[in-house]
Amino acid sequence: MADVSHHRGDLAGHPDVTEMRERYERMLGGRDVVLVDGPVFLVGLYCAVSAWVVHFTASQPALMTHNLIVGIAIALLAIGFTVTPERMYGLSGAMCAIGVWLIVSPWVVGRGPDAGVIWNNVVIGALTFLLGALCVAVASRSRRVT
Repeated sequence: MADVSHHRGDLAGHPDVTEMRERYERMLGGRDVVLVDGPVFLVGLYCAVSAWVVHFTASQPALMTHNLIVGIAIALLAIGFTVTPERMYGLSGAMCAIGVWLIVSPWVVGRGPDAGVIWNNVVIGALTFLLGALCVAVASRSRRVT
């Protein structure tokens, strides 16, 4: 009987091993901000559900919808950072702008926000801004090195 099983062995004898190693190094070279993807996703999820956590769904319906949409946008940015980092880290500056917008949005979007709503959006906005600034700094540093 013929031996048709595939033996998994060492790739050292593979004819394209050097090219495969170089490609793998290039692929992982742009992942300097990998530890930021998770926190950005979590901040986006919290922003999306914050109206229900802080209980301002009835008193601030416009701000509730606003935080839901912006939170989903932040979470989608985090997913994009994870899936295609070399293309998405250019949007880190947009994340900084979203953070600033979240800080001022209770007064622009909402009507007479109370202290809980203000603190909620200020903390979410500050975290979004800081994580975006961290992404911008690391992405620009890695571009300078290469």
